[in-house]
Amino acid sequence: MTRRIRFNAFAMNCVAHQSPGLWRHPEDQSSRYTDLRYWTELAKLLERGRFDGLFLADVLGTYDVYGGNHDAALRQGAQVPVSDPLLLASAMAAVTEHLGFGITAGTAFEHPYPFARRLSTLDHLTNGRIGWNVVTGYLPSAARNMGEDDQLQHDDRYDHADEYLEVLYKLWETSWEDDAVVRDRTTGVYTDPAKVHPIEHEGKHFTVPGIHISEPSPQRTPVIFQAGASPRGVRFAAENAEAIFVGAPTKAILKDTVARIRNELTKVGRDPYSARIYTLLTIITDRTPELAQAKLEDYRSYASSEGALVFTSGWMGIDLSGYRADEPIGNVESNAIQSAVASFRQADEKGGEWTVGDIAEWAGIGGLGPIVVGSGAEVADELQEWVAETDVDGFNLAYAVTPGTFEDIVEHVIPELTRRGAYQSDYEAGTLRNKLFGRGDRLPLEHRGRSFDRIRTAG
Repeated sequence: MTRRIRFNAFAMNCVAHQSPGLWRHPEDQSSRYTDLRYWTELAKLLERGRFDGLFLADVLGTYDVYGGNHDAALRQGAQVPVSDPLLLASAMAAVTEHLGFGITAGTAFEHPYPFARRLSTLDHLTNGRIGWNVVTGYLPSAARNMGEDDQLQHDDRYDHADEYLEVLYKLWETSWEDDAVVRDRTTGVYTDPAKVHPIEHEGKHFTVPGIHISEPSPQRTPVIFQAGASPRGVRFAAENAEAIFVGAPTKAILKDTVARIRNELTKVGRDPYSARIYTLLTIITDRTPELAQAKLEDYRSYASSEGALVFTSGWMGIDLSGYRADEPIGNVESNAIQSAVASFRQADEKGGEWTVGDIAEWAGIGGLGPIVVGSGAEVADELQEWVAETDVDGFNLAYAVTPGTFEDIVEHVIPELTRRGAYQSDYEAGTLRNKLFGRGDRLPLEHRGRSFDRIRTAG
């Protein structure tokens, strides 16, 4: 049986998301990010392409590791200026029927009680098409501007996030019974108080004694998205996530990553395929291989090396501004970067030494993910090989230019995949969760989030 390939579009409410410098390209419209029509037009395009969803990244801080300040990030538009992604979802939902929306929001600086209402509201307004990408935060600048010296230590951030989600699961899953809202016009009772329960949460980080103040939304808990490559991050994803985002420069590295995640899902008592795994990738395509290659070279002429190093410095936690472009990356002293160094060495078949300049060129288009270039048929061949060899479910597609990259995929790649039976010919009905898994609107009973419901019912 031909395995179905799934697509998410990867974007951000800013100018330069993963391809710094490409905002200057005459076909790029990312500078329209403050125009709501840009987002509604993009949503309609993606729904025409039957994408699973639009995944919106976010940061609450600036990339100020490079050069020790945020000047280069501002100069390059490197995820700054940046606007709130949550406010886009209801407008895009109003012009679409099926497209899902994965919204990034962090657990570090907002209390879970008001956040629960915000996500319930969006789930109502989108008729159950909301997902939440859980991030614990990594930019020191965000912590400083929230009155902290730095982010919590890596594993401590996940411990904090564990309790954050516990509060949310209790609010979303246990506070209101399914038939609490009666809307009885005869008796004048809107909600039966006996069927709404305080969660009485008292933990290390949060005390939330009361009820959820929103009635249950179509999914109750939004689809949980997560990205984390460390052992602690993978365990957190296995316990919570229904869609997991990864990145790898080669199929061999991706295969190992996917296997590790599926194994961890099994360890926590879940089906290894109970979470969809998407890997970061950029597609450059056109009618012919020659046109696609020419398009890539055109894009590369706009890519910014400085912008790429701004991003990689932030992602890796080391200031790359003090290194020569021809300096071997192995000379960079940082535990954080060594895993990336190993990955890049594996990506070179000859085991060659990557330089700082090589990293800048690699990250200039599409961030740290690979680029697939070719005609629609060639790209389809390559994507099917990635899925067959790595066991990944689909692709989180970054863009070179927007919306042009997505327009090209809809025009050239999706028809070819559909013809081969490797892409959905239509959407499943219902909520985002049902579209992804065909298992209804609620979290499955074996999911961690439902355990709190069972505890309340048993008590």
